Amino acid sequence: MHKTTAEAVEFVHRFRHALAHDVSVEILLIPPFTALDVIRQMLHADDPFRLGAQNLSWEAEGAYTGEVSGHMLKDVGCRSVIVGHSERRRLLGETDALINNKLKAALQHGLAPILCVGETLEERQAGHTQDVVKEQLLGALRDVAPEQMTGLAIAYEPVWAIGTGYAATVRHIEEVHAFLRSILNVEWPQIGQRTRIIYGGSVSPENARKFFGSDEIDGALVGKACLDPEGFAKICAMAS
Repeated sequence: MHKTTAEAVEFVHRFRHALAHDVSVEILLIPPFTALDVIRQMLHADDPFRLGAQNLSWEAEGAYTGEVSGHMLKDVGCRSVIVGHSERRRLLGETDALINNKLKAALQHGLAPILCVGETLEERQAGHTQDVVKEQLLGALRDVAPEQMTGLAIAYEPVWAIGTGYAATVRHIEEVHAFLRSILNVEWPQIGQRTRIIYGGSVSPENARKFFGSDEIDGALVGKACLDPEGFAKICAMAS
């Protein structure tokens, strides 16, 4: 919940200026709902970045005051949407069943879901990381056929690393990513190897390069560090 529309416009101008011309990665800007349309109007055909949304409703339309549907997100130019972010799980009580419905709604409207999974510090210390992420992954993808999973990405974001400045080690991330991919390969072998598994949790210009150097890490879900357009541009350059 950052950036007014005026601040979002300034961000895009500064980010576009700071971004290297030869950047060769897929970049998503995922602002609050209120800034989506104004950024859509700013996009150039040759911009290497596109729009995503932070959340969506499980319903297509109706009497759901305060909700935003996948159809509405497509209408303002969104390509992707975050589903199951840990803050929504923790602060707003979103369950695996609700996240499953939201993920299905995203796919129904042609939005590529970025499904977030991750354990708390207590769960990690108790040795339950794999149990937690497996339950979240299978719960979110329940009754979803592989041919429906167009553009699906999994974002491993350990709750204890989000916004704390304490990023997970590359070794830990690689272990969890390999575990998640092994589940995909068993349950949905058609999409297991081509599904991107990215990392989120205190990614910054200071540590991003080591993450992108791993074959198990297919990208980053950048939070606090992306509020600074020049810093975010540096992260994108490292990924490229």
